[in-house]
Amino acid sequence: MFTLNLIPSTTITFSKSTHQYFPIKRIQTPKNLAESPVFLTKSTPLNFNKIHACPFGKIQALSTKSTHLGKILENPSRKAGSHVPKAAASSESNPEGEAESVEAAAAAKSKAKTLQLALVFGFWYFQNIVFNIYNKKALNVFPFPWLLASFQLFAGSIWMLVLWSLKLQPCPKITKPFIIALLGPALFHTIGHISACVSFSKVAVSFTHVIKSSEPVFSVVFSSFLGDTYPLKVWLSILPIVLGCSLAAITEVSFNFQGLWGALISNVGFVLRNIYSKRSLQNFKEVNGLNLYGWISIISLFYLFPVAVLVEGSQWVQGYQQAIQTVGKASTFYIW
Repeated sequence: MFTLNLIPSTTITFSKSTHQYFPIKRIQTPKNLAESPVFLTKSTPLNFNKIHACPFGKIQALSTKSTHLGKILENPSRKAGSHVPKAAASSESNPEGEAESVEAAAAAKSKAKTLQLALVFGFWYFQNIVFNIYNKKALNVFPFPWLLASFQLFAGSIWMLVLWSLKLQPCPKITKPFIIALLGPALFHTIGHISACVSFSKVAVSFTHVIKSSEPVFSVVFSSFLGDTYPLKVWLSILPIVLGCSLAAITEVSFNFQGLWGALISNVGFVLRNIYSKRSLQNFKEVNGLNLYGWISIISLFYLFPVAVLVEGSQWVQGYQQAIQTVGKASTFYIW
């Protein structure tokens, strides 16, 4: 209980010109007070010592209620409970608004992914064309596809080792099950790679490239044999590919069966590599595509190089000398 204790012994007298008979009616005398109610008159002094025991807490509570009532009177439309903070009311989310924002974000993400995929496909196709052209230029002066294929795998292996050593690419953990799982895909990768190089050495780049574009046909056929099913639309979509490759084979001036079979075997090898990579490496999902390709290239090098030495190793020195004489500059041949 608060008490008002201003100046204990001071009395205040209201003059006759400024005060009339106004009783203090709202201050009621508590029951525990022995004195009678206090009234102000012209000459009656007010001694604050006599109201020390007055319960000012009740007066303060009454004042608070009157203030709250005044706020309600100022805004009659305000309902009970509307004093809840706006932040709490705004925390209730709008389901429709959230759904629209999620759909917009998903649409933007889908467009970005589609654009990224288109750029990756375009860049891959462009690099593949450049790769095939330089393959053919090198094979024209140095017709040893087994050594060239081995050197390409060696260059890819060195490139991956540089990325891993500089920590530009996270190096996967090498375990025995991981290496065993890679043996099959690496073998098919070796077959596909050397077959493509042999085809380039026998026929024109354009012919090999057209035949290799039939790889989706082999992918659908071999996957069907292994238990996968495809709708009729997929089967109909590969018919133009078959017809186009057949037309290219018939009208090709530099047609050669070794070149044709090399391109076809390359398709088979790469398709089986893709299929068995997905099947045998399901337990190694932490390995990304670049690391997978890097390790396949390294293992393929161990597969291919010993066979390359047996097939054409005795002719490499003489062929190298002839290639330098044909090109004129050793640096140009090295760049190729």
